[in-house]
Amino acid sequence: MGAGSVGGYVGGCLQAAGAEVHFVGRPRVLAAWAAQGLRLTDQDGRDQTLPPSALQLHEAVPAGLRPALVLLAVKCGATRQAATELAAALPPGTPVISLQNGLGNAESGRAMAPGLRWLPGMVPYNIAELGPGHLHRGTGGKLAAQDDQALRAWVPAFAAAGLPLVLHPDLRPVQWGKLLLNLNNPVNALSGLPLRAELMDRGYRQVFAALQREALAALAAAGIQPAQVAAVPPDKMPRLLALPNWIFLRLAARMLRIDAQARSSMADDLALGRTTEIDALSGEVVRLARAHGREAPLNQRIQTMIEAWPREPQPMPSAELKARLGLR
Repeated sequence: MGAGSVGGYVGGCLQAAGAEVHFVGRPRVLAAWAAQGLRLTDQDGRDQTLPPSALQLHEAVPAGLRPALVLLAVKCGATRQAATELAAALPPGTPVISLQNGLGNAESGRAMAPGLRWLPGMVPYNIAELGPGHLHRGTGGKLAAQDDQALRAWVPAFAAAGLPLVLHPDLRPVQWGKLLLNLNNPVNALSGLPLRAELMDRGYRQVFAALQREALAALAAAGIQPAQVAAVPPDKMPRLLALPNWIFLRLAARMLRIDAQARSSMADDLALGRTTEIDALSGEVVRLARAHGREAPLNQRIQTMIEAWPREPQPMPSAELKARLGLR
């Protein structure tokens, strides 16, 4: 449900491994897949194509569908509407994994569709649409989800699809660990650069580090310990990011194992004039800080800048971005 980059890649890999998959998505996306099929590539050499005739594509949840599992990959702002549509079409108890950014999507879905079985999940890697019907995984990592009896039987199927799935008794620390990494999304979007090129610029990294420091301070005030999702522990990441290039390149080799073509989904949203998920990222940091008597002004400012993008469509050099955020 929400067959864009993430939903198309995860669902496509599962189908390539033998699962029956139905894709529900926007007409623009589905039209390209119906014409050209779905090509799946990654940084490790995968290159598979599902022909158009093999794809079950729908613009709405088909009546009478009885899926064993729903992968929810709509943008955060569309969660409530998607939940309503799922509840109207699916039998009670159907498990739904939220493969979305942010923290509260499973709760939002449950509020709208309490009869479904809502489970939070986390997608660690970047998926880019390199062309119509061509989805590419440009970074590594393992899928994560809340441990639940409904998911345990699926672990081998995900592994067979090249999508290792780790189940956690409490996913919230993992979600916060991922959100800390996703604070680079607005930086990347405003830079206008692919992810690797952006991270090679120390100025952009300094902005990313400053956003993370604010978030870490808010998490500490809330008594939340974020999980380590990347190669570097969360509390060490801001210091690493701020290092001069010659040291950073030496110490961050694993972190920089990113395809030259990878970019953030927020950059894609801005390029297409779509609403972004900035409120589920920096906005979440601002709300957490305020709930514990603190402020997060840098995250608030960059959220405002992203939301103003349609009026200011020019990418920003790192020096300009730092200046507009008040960073030296």
